[in-house]
Amino acid sequence: MEGEAKCYESVDTLITNCDEERFRFTDEYLDSITPSGVPPHRLTLKTGAIVMLLRNIDVKEGLCNGTRLAVINSNNHVLQLEGITGELKGKRFFLPRMDMQPNNSKMLFKMTRRQFPVRLSFAMTINKSQGQSFERVGVLLNHQVFSHGQLYVAFSRCRSSDGLKVYSLNSAGVKCAKAKNIVLKSIIQ
Repeated sequence: MEGEAKCYESVDTLITNCDEERFRFTDEYLDSITPSGVPPHRLTLKTGAIVMLLRNIDVKEGLCNGTRLAVINSNNHVLQLEGITGELKGKRFFLPRMDMQPNNSKMLFKMTRRQFPVRLSFAMTINKSQGQSFERVGVLLNHQVFSHGQLYVAFSRCRSSDGLKVYSLNSAGVKCAKAKNIVLKSIIQ
């Protein structure tokens, strides 16, 4: 990917009235973590980079959590993005920085991160891929699938079998030519 990489740093805020917590959870500490559901503190992007939305922005427009988009342009306050699949393909959107809180309720503190609600998307989970279609799909099964229909969802994301590549490991971590498909008979009877 050609072009200059731009680095965007978040503004992290600890939500507390307690001085002891402010001392324990410093700005440097908040910057060093990436809790579930928030983008990284330091987000480095280039024109053409593929990113995934981390929040539902506009469900009617198709801008949902897990949607993949290409970076067209960026500055400190807004990203210009373009849809790369399905009905969004070719459509352009502007995305500002947003305040986000982590999804993890088990954290010892509460925080807010102001950042673009995206992360680089080199790969995605089977669940995140649901509802999307791709020309080429690589499925890494470093663990066998664990729920009904999961293998079907993974394989059916690809528009043709020519674009599908599967890399499967057995329970010992050795490459194998099989994948276990989980089917709950109670669902299909």
